[in-house]
Amino acid sequence: MTGSGGAGPGGGGADPGGAGRAWDGPAGDAEGYAGLRIERARELARRHGWASVRVLEPDAMITMEYREGRLNLAVRDGVVERSWEG
Repeated sequence: MTGSGGAGPGGGGADPGGAGRAWDGPAGDAEGYAGLRIERARELARRHGWASVRVLEPDAMITMEYREGRLNLAVRDGVVERSWEG
């Protein structure tokens, strides 16, 4: 299940720092974290009001219950590959 516009907390905006590149996605959008280093993604998620951040390594077992306000980050080698609410 993927989350998008409206359900996530926070607003948009640019963040020119971190991860060695410009932040080009709205931080409140659950799907806007791909490409960021995990540390930077966590920092931005908390700053923009996500109630919890769940980091999922490759092949991780996960529960499928939906939790509003939780940001899921699928990561590989310290970089977010996919992000979604729930």
